[in-house]
Amino acid sequence: MTSVLVIDDHPIVLQGCRCLLEDWGVERVLEANTVLSGYRLFRREKPDMVIVDLALNGNGLSGLLLVRRLRAQDGRLPILVLSMHGDPVIASRALEAGADGYVQKDTSSGALFEAFERVRRGQPYIGHELAMQVALLGARKDTPLGDVTPRELQMLALLADGRDYTQIADELGVSYKTVANTCSQLKTKLGATSLPELVRRAIQYVSTSPGLSARTSR
Repeated sequence: MTSVLVIDDHPIVLQGCRCLLEDWGVERVLEANTVLSGYRLFRREKPDMVIVDLALNGNGLSGLLLVRRLRAQDGRLPILVLSMHGDPVIASRALEAGADGYVQKDTSSGALFEAFERVRRGQPYIGHELAMQVALLGARKDTPLGDVTPRELQMLALLADGRDYTQIADELGVSYKTVANTCSQLKTKLGATSLPELVRRAIQYVSTSPGLSARTSR
């Protein structure tokens, strides 16, 4: 990746992002501190990726409008949102506006790097816990996911990601038996008669649910 545009009205955030991006091999880091200057810089420089804060200039969620405008200009542009908000409603709105990834500002540099890498490669990203809350927002009771708990949603997403029971147990910090029992309950809830069928259904639901897709990765 050659160039990344970072749009944030906090100088410390801009400086921190610049240092991290340069450490990660980005050749050119562009900076803007307002919606207007960020949009103009994007139009002029055509960066390979944009990282944008939602609460620009202390104006609520003004970054959402910018995300929509960026997406309208370039349907394939990787867009990663930085936000102080851990509210699933806000995260969902950012994804609906066109963001590919959503990361809270208090996340670790390691998690931020994974988010950056996934979005850079064209893959969506949102942290596990927030992703489960986002998924539950969209899981209506008349759908198969309506009765699935947050922990079951986590396991469903990990199954779709190709993890086996042992890997899921390690990932979630639970026992192998707990994973096996939970997956057995999931088979009943989703009408699957075998583990391979459950995996197929997991992939199906994950691919059609914006809160459950690859965004569930840490």
